[in-house]
Amino acid sequence: MVTEIAKSTEDVVQLLPQTRRLRALHTIIRDRDADRQDFVGYAGQIIRQLVEAGMELFPFESVDVETPVGQTYRGLRVSPRVCGVSIARAGESMETELSTIAPGVRIGKILIQRDKQTKLPHLYYSALPVDIASRHVLLLDPMLATGGTALAAIEVLVDAGVPEEHIVFVNVLSAPEGIRAVQNRYPHVRMVTSSIENGLNENAYMQPGIGDFGDRYFGTDATPDDHPPV
Repeated sequence: MVTEIAKSTEDVVQLLPQTRRLRALHTIIRDRDADRQDFVGYAGQIIRQLVEAGMELFPFESVDVETPVGQTYRGLRVSPRVCGVSIARAGESMETELSTIAPGVRIGKILIQRDKQTKLPHLYYSALPVDIASRHVLLLDPMLATGGTALAAIEVLVDAGVPEEHIVFVNVLSAPEGIRAVQNRYPHVRMVTSSIENGLNENAYMQPGIGDFGDRYFGTDATPDDHPPV
């Protein structure tokens, strides 16, 4: 179940219900003193909610099954033409929850890094299912800040033949600036997030923010001068 936000973004950006439980999870992972075990565990709970909400936006098909008492249950199953694509490295933190919810799902990967000279995102690597043009794609990246990386990743998918309306972009945190950037260039890409932040500071860090999600999740050190997510 997802909740639509402002009218200007309705049908495009959807926000998880802002329950007390979700706020409690955010309180833990946003704490600068949270240890890695807590960060990974509680972030995983949020990611699972996000992935389930994203899957809800995909097509379902009717399927009948026979129950143990010999009755027919007229049910549903998500279309088998679904795959995930993670934006490395932070997006890889979301793969486990997707695989748990949809065992056997195919997962592609895109590596984009910001050029130190131009400050622009640069595609270094992509590995996608060969039939991705015919699939619905859950694009995974926990952080949407300026939108530069997101736009580059979506461009890779569109160039591979994926229609915009077949892409659902899933984030733990989203900045308004990034949301607008994606909407302006790819208006039919839908987005699911657990938090819309107040905005970006002069260094392009989200406020109130969470720090570098990938570094905190994978246990690598980062300094304040490291590049923020884009």
